[in-house]
Amino acid sequence: MLKKRKTEVCALGQHISMSAHKARRVIDQIRGRSYEETLMILELMPYRACYPIFKLVYSAAANASYNMGSNETNLIISKAEVNEGTTVKKFKPRARGRSYPIKRPTCHISIVVKDISLDEYRESITWLKKPRWKNKYTDRIYHDMSSCGRVWDKK
Repeated sequence: MLKKRKTEVCALGQHISMSAHKARRVIDQIRGRSYEETLMILELMPYRACYPIFKLVYSAAANASYNMGSNETNLIISKAEVNEGTTVKKFKPRARGRSYPIKRPTCHISIVVKDISLDEYRESITWLKKPRWKNKYTDRIYHDMSSCGRVWDKK
């Protein structure tokens, strides 16, 4: 029996002052990539959301190397998600004694890093499973429209 080891480590950043929509634009580019490739992408992208995400990816890799002793070359970003946080509401004084509301959105970003070198036993098991998406009924393929049992030329 194979002993299951923990192969995932996460880093969580809360109350980051930017909208979740702008952070998702960057997160979608790095999901599923390797750690080194992610750092290069985040350094070269021109968005403001790249810096806090860069810090979280770096923190997740540091957590993985400290807690599991894994090498940074074997890390991939397995999960990356952005959720909406609280909205900071302020009032700005305007003309004639009126006030104008300002809403500053925040977001929570979580990055999960997976070590692929510790996950070798799963690779040997995956080829045993048959894919679920494969059609079970391949013998009932109708190539001719008249032979499928439907009445197309009904008067």
